[in-house]
Amino acid sequence: MRDEGGGATCAWCSAPRDTGTNCPRCGANYEKAEAIRSTGRAAAIVQPETTVEDLVFVDAAHAEEAPDEWKNVRDPELERKFCIAAIPVALILGAIFKASEFGAMLQRMFMGMPLHELGHAIAAWFCGFFAIPTLWFTPVAETRGLLTPLALAGAIGYMIYRAHGVGRMPLVFLGCALLLLQGIGTLGINPDTARAVYIFCGDGGGMILATLLMASFFFGKSTQLYKGSVRWGLVVIGAGAFNDIFGTWWRARGDDQNIPYGTSAGRPSDSMWLIDDHGWTAQSLTNGYLLLGACCLIVLAVVYARAVWRAGKEVEARQLREKRAEREKRKQEAR
Repeated sequence: MRDEGGGATCAWCSAPRDTGTNCPRCGANYEKAEAIRSTGRAAAIVQPETTVEDLVFVDAAHAEEAPDEWKNVRDPELERKFCIAAIPVALILGAIFKASEFGAMLQRMFMGMPLHELGHAIAAWFCGFFAIPTLWFTPVAETRGLLTPLALAGAIGYMIYRAHGVGRMPLVFLGCALLLLQGIGTLGINPDTARAVYIFCGDGGGMILATLLMASFFFGKSTQLYKGSVRWGLVVIGAGAFNDIFGTWWRARGDDQNIPYGTSAGRPSDSMWLIDDHGWTAQSLTNGYLLLGACCLIVLAVVYARAVWRAGKEVEARQLREKRAEREKRKQEAR
């Protein structure tokens, strides 16, 4: 009985021949041993040449095996198009919607104001004050308490613990930064300054939250953000809220009359409170919001550019893997 590689036994030690290239008993190469027995010398075994293409395919194979949330994306080319279009289209539609009086009212009621009030509450929590966000008003405690700082620190600490347990170091670093921010807000500034901070963070925090909602479009492909299409709703809310808040201060940059003065439910507006009670000027208030909004847009642009680049790399990697599969298939057929 003979097989394709030579005799049924090893030509060197006569052990039964295995399916591999070397004898498991003596370690001799079957082809060399057969050549020595037949001709007295071994012919050189020519190894296939490694090409640049081979190296590229090997890199693609390693990328395929690496854990990556992009494995949940079935059509990377379509996802790349979504990454390119989602944020710009949402912002443009938000600006068009705000252009009409009725659209602006709806945008403020259902997008801008919820994030505005949540911005007040989050800033108050980080400054040590208890607060409850509602749709149009956020009651804040008159003095700092103990329970609110402890509860917030505990929540952040738990996030750090869970993130460290699953090896998500960026979230660990974010949690540490949040604890530092809480320490500054609660222990590092006096109560009067803290009140000015959480008042400013109505519109200021609203813009930050709106930016986070828009940026969330590019993350969480292993979660319901992607699988349940939740990200589409979040990017629309974020873009609408950002247009509502930033647009207000953009119009106020050249005309103080566009600053939202006045009262609501018998209470002074944030702008009036900061100017009358905390000594801010109209110009410093406007510049502060415009600077913060510009920083949010810069951060969003960086996240957007990286996400589009990452999507393009995934498209290239998928194409390389497909070519590698076809190449291997042709090799198998040629044998």
